[in-house]
Amino acid sequence: MTNIPKETSTPILDTPTVQEDRNRWRWGFTPQAENWNGRFAMIGFVAALLTELASNQGFLHYWNLVQTAIPPIQ
Repeated sequence: MTNIPKETSTPILDTPTVQEDRNRWRWGFTPQAENWNGRFAMIGFVAALLTELASNQGFLHYWNLVQTAIPPIQ
């Protein structure tokens, strides 16, 4: 049987470690902002994809932001 000393050179702290909540909304350039930016980008991409599938035309054509043909020069 080995003797384990009751006192060690480094104290053992029973305090819990504080972890940052990565889902909480914070202003500025933070990792949370990158998470929210990615989430909103995914929602926008899916919305554009569903618009294209439902209308059977491109997203820009659906909102008349692009002309389908070049008008003739007179």
